[in-house]
This record gives sequence, C-alpha cells and structure tokens, in this order.
Amino acid sequence: MISADKGNAPGAAPAPTSSDDSVDMLHALILHQLDEDQAQETISIPLAGKSSIADHMVIASGRSTRHVSAIAEKLAQRIKQEAGRQVRVEGLPNADWVLIDAGDVIVHLFRPEVRSFYNLERMWSFGDAPPVAAAN
Repeated sequence: MISADKGNAPGAAPAPTSSDDSVDMLHALILHQLDEDQAQETISIPLAGKSSIADHMVIASGRSTRHVSAIAEKLAQRIKQEAGRQVRVEGLPNADWVLIDAGDVIVHLFRPEVRSFYNLERMWSFGDAPPVAAAN
C-alpha cells in the first residue's frame, strides 16, 4: 500500500513507487540479510493501515556497537544493490541505535541495552497483537 505522504518530509527518503510485491520482496531481503549477519531478536511489526510512514518496521539487535555498525552498513548496501532503493541511514557514527529508512520498510538496529531502554516494540504494538517474530 502506498500513501501519498510517505517519504515527503524534508530530508526523508524519496517517496516509494512500488507495488505490494516489491514491498514484500524488500521486507524479505531485509529479514534474510539480518539473519545472515546474525542479528539478534529480530521482529517485524506490520504498519500497513496503521501508519503512513511505512508498511513494515523491523527491529533487531547487534551484540556490540561494532556489530550494529557492520549489520547496518551491509544491509544498506544490499538494499541499494539488490532492491535498487535509496536508503537513508542515521546513527551510524555511534552505532547504539541505527535507523535505516528504505521507504516502505524502516529498520531499527540497537545494542541490547539501548533497545531495552527505548522498547519500540511496545510503543508500536498498537495495543493489539504483539509484534510478529521474524521467521528465520
């Protein structure tokens, strides 16, 4: 699903021009790459119909700042190369919390302590079903 206002904020990633299939492929690519890079506790929260910012939010942890940084850099590169998407990466210098905005899928990568502190899973669960654990 594409919303007219996705990605239109100043400095945001370009508005997506994709079909549901390409969104699903992007989502699968991200989950696969996170699994390959040994990200921990990966979950995916469906946002379609709940928020106009994206169709999926993926949250995962790395073991250290170095691991978070390596996961983020590799994932951003893979999205650019294989999905042909523009990505925006924030937080890479410190690598405590790195945000990767790929338009229809937003990825949050954390060090475990930082993830526990911000607890995005609870904030974005919308009070209904708990977030879906990503299939490996």
